[in-house]
Amino acid sequence: MKVSVLVPVYNLERFVEPCLLSLLEQQTDFEFEVVAIDDGSRDGSWTIMQRLAARWPRLRALQNPQNMGLAKTQKRLLTEARGEYLAYVDGDDLALPGKLQQQADYLDSHPGCTLCYHEADMFDDATGQTIKLFTRDYYNARYLKPVMDREALIRYGVFVNASSIMFRRYEEMANAIDEGCKIILDYPWHILNLSLNPGTLDFIPEVLGRYRMHVQSFGGQTRQSPDRREQSLHDLLRACDNAAQFGAAPVLVAKGRSHHLYSAALYFLRQGDNARFEHFIAQSIDEVSLLAPGWFFDERHQLAATHHKTPQYVAKALFGVSA
Repeated sequence: MKVSVLVPVYNLERFVEPCLLSLLEQQTDFEFEVVAIDDGSRDGSWTIMQRLAARWPRLRALQNPQNMGLAKTQKRLLTEARGEYLAYVDGDDLALPGKLQQQADYLDSHPGCTLCYHEADMFDDATGQTIKLFTRDYYNARYLKPVMDREALIRYGVFVNASSIMFRRYEEMANAIDEGCKIILDYPWHILNLSLNPGTLDFIPEVLGRYRMHVQSFGGQTRQSPDRREQSLHDLLRACDNAAQFGAAPVLVAKGRSHHLYSAALYFLRQGDNARFEHFIAQSIDEVSLLAPGWFFDERHQLAATHHKTPQYVAKALFGVSA
């Protein structure tokens, strides 16, 4: 088996069929399977999965005995997978034609690559219209290169779309899932994959997937809850700390943590939450005070830190709007 595609499903009856069909209808010159696990959905997701599995032999539709959460479901997906290469797609996203073939071909021809990812089209579920491209339009895109490594993830943040990855099978791959993370599991997963199986992190610029934005998606839920965004921040900081256990330099980890705190501050500034903006900017400075005093991620970080007591000025300078 060349490729296993891992798809977690939970209460996605409106989305799971187009997601699975976009994978099952892929044209490849190799054998692949789609392993989908329903995590105790309370809607019609499981019924849809069973119907599709009866028609598509390459779909292995499985169900957890009860709701176990995404981390445990991801671990089970890895245990069930039989492929030489593993791809991951969230159950509400879409694969575009050629995705599996291009990524498998890339890993075949680049033996030093541990994990490859492709460009993804972020689209609005209600209209079908593109919002932006995930990596090209990432706010730190100017720093990204086609071939990078674990250090880039720590330095620059979440520029890899969760549903765009394909990586190589290795013995300890189930240990790359951090069950201590509550909301964001993909970013810690990528860092641990590259820690347990060192190699490069390579970008395929073609748009080979669509990332659906809707009320129940990660982004949709986060916009509705400042507390959820704070928990996401804790997961991102934990991911940097995980890298320290695998030899990442303390100063790199501190800078990565500082960057995530700065990024959270900008998020809250956009939301008009000036108190959280000031709090997290101050934390971002404290984070590097011992190992890299005076360090800033870039000129935007320095401007925000210098003028953190006047958030209206920072918002105008960085976003062209008033906070």
